[in-house]
Amino acid sequence: MGLLTFVAAAAGATGAVVAAPFVLTAVGFTAGGIAAGSIASGMMSAAAVANGGAVAAGSLVALGQAAGAAGLSAGATAAVATTGGTVGWLTAAAVALI
Repeated sequence: MGLLTFVAAAAGATGAVVAAPFVLTAVGFTAGGIAAGSIASGMMSAAAVANGGAVAAGSLVALGQAAGAAGLSAGATAAVATTGGTVGWLTAAAVALI
C-alpha cells in the first residue's frame, strides 16, 4: 500500500466522521427531533404508514433520530470511519489505475 493510498484512506475515514453530524442535521435528524418538512420527516411518515402508525425500533429512521439527538455511538462512529476509509482507499486505487 502506497503513501497515497494510506493518506486517502485516512482522509476518507476522518472526513466521514467529521461530516456525519452535519449530514444528519441537513437531512433533518436534529438534536431537537426530526425537523418538519425535511427528508427525515418524509422517511418517518413512510415508515409509520408501513408499520401501522409506529416507527419500528432499530429501523433506519429510529437510528437516524437517535444519532441526530445524541450523536453517533462508538459502533456507529467506527462504521462511518470504516466506510469513509474504504471509499478513500478505493478512490486512491482507481487513481493509481489511470
